[in-house]
Amino acid sequence: MINGIDFRNRSARRRRSNGGFPWHQRVGDYQELILSAEFLNLSEVMAKVNIMRLLNIESSPRGVKSASIAVTNAFLEAYRQACPEVMVDTLNVWEEKLPDFDQEAIGAKYKGINKAPMDQAETAVWDKIQELAARFQQADRIVLGVPMWNFAYPYKLKQLIDLACQRNMLFTYDGIEYGPLLKTPRAFVVYARGGTYAEDSVTPASRFDHQKEYIDFWLQFIGVKEVRTLVVEGTTWGGKAKGDENIARGQEKAKKLAADF
Repeated sequence: MINGIDFRNRSARRRRSNGGFPWHQRVGDYQELILSAEFLNLSEVMAKVNIMRLLNIESSPRGVKSASIAVTNAFLEAYRQACPEVMVDTLNVWEEKLPDFDQEAIGAKYKGINKAPMDQAETAVWDKIQELAARFQQADRIVLGVPMWNFAYPYKLKQLIDLACQRNMLFTYDGIEYGPLLKTPRAFVVYARGGTYAEDSVTPASRFDHQKEYIDFWLQFIGVKEVRTLVVEGTTWGGKAKGDENIARGQEKAKKLAADF
């Protein structure tokens, strides 16, 4: 809700016409007035009221049982207190119905780059790709929760990256070198891990951590100026009580980090 206006996109068509992302997070205690996004330029309205747009990416399918979501939610709750004008766009990679990066998607990618005609299936995929990229393009901040899966990250998160991260959308390439297209000042990433990865353990991070380095690199590659991180370990394998304790400690650290985000 922005100054009493609750923007609720009710179809993919309206989402595309409105910059590609549905803002659901209400800000402030205002009288609710629902207006169709078809008749409003959301970007102009948000600029006029100085809205901070935050893209919150959830990559765990576990919902309320997820350690990464629990910690990012604590961060967001504290950030709303520090920045009441924030608008949160939550992108859950498991609920978003991401298209497969298959023959149609790859065909659409190359046709899109070359501005060639597409068939119906390719057009549908290309529209979704542009919609996903727009949510990154219009975000002033990015928050990302990443559970460790097989010492790396969930495949659905990589699917989002492969779809949204397109040339001339999130990065440039001139045949010689790459360049970023985003101008996002900061991102905050929570890396949740069931085990522990101290260098003197049987699972030292230098050998077993294939989670953090890539995600940090990718965010900087597309143009995030500063990537702030919080690693929360021991959420599973030490037992429930110890795991809950480690998650709670992570939540407290996240709340403190939200103050100057």
